[in-house]
Amino acid sequence: MTLIILKLILAHLIGDFFLQPHQWVKHKEKKKLKSVWLYVHVALHIALMFLLIWDLSYTPLILGIGLLHLIIDGLKLILQRKKTKRLFFFIDQVLHIISIIGLTIILYGTDFNFTVDLSDHFILLIICVAFLTQPTSIFMKTIFSKWNISKLTKDNESLKDAGKYIGILERLLVFIFIIAGHWEAVGFLITAKSVFRFGDLTASKERKLTEYILIGTLISFGIAIITSLLYLNLLTYV
Repeated sequence: MTLIILKLILAHLIGDFFLQPHQWVKHKEKKKLKSVWLYVHVALHIALMFLLIWDLSYTPLILGIGLLHLIIDGLKLILQRKKTKRLFFFIDQVLHIISIIGLTIILYGTDFNFTVDLSDHFILLIICVAFLTQPTSIFMKTIFSKWNISKLTKDNESLKDAGKYIGILERLLVFIFIIAGHWEAVGFLITAKSVFRFGDLTASKERKLTEYILIGTLISFGIAIITSLLYLNLLTYV
């Protein structure tokens, strides 16, 4: 049953973070329950779950999770305000994961266990790698939406989305180093980034920009380290 939960979580990551354009999100926030993209989004989640599980005997579970997803997203659209968007974003994600695990336990509780086999390892690895890319970037963007970052960086020339891809690469490298048992490489990576960033911080003479870079770096590395440790700890159940 662990494999089913992992596949459902992977379907959630793909549906919420990789196959949901920003235009859909904006339209849903504007039209709320009247937005056609809300229902397309939920239908896409259901299709992904069927595709990944590939077993019609789990139809009640998949449709139940799809219904809960619709309810959670609908309540978020109705209740959230401009000042509470960040809070509701994280509450929304927690509730989705709880609904996936909770409903699976309710329907298949007697078959549920926390051991994982080789197939589970592969799905778990994909989930961790996927989470450290686009989902974490969106998480960090949501956190930093509290501040006007574009105002701080408007005078700094850089490639489009360079910071996003640098963050993804550094998190993936941290993940690889930790699961390979090379913590010293993580320290080297942090040092290397600090050296490259030192020139920018010295030249900018901007305390807010310095704080933004430090917070972003710590959050990015922190998420990568926690994800890596969770992955390694789950493997010990084999």
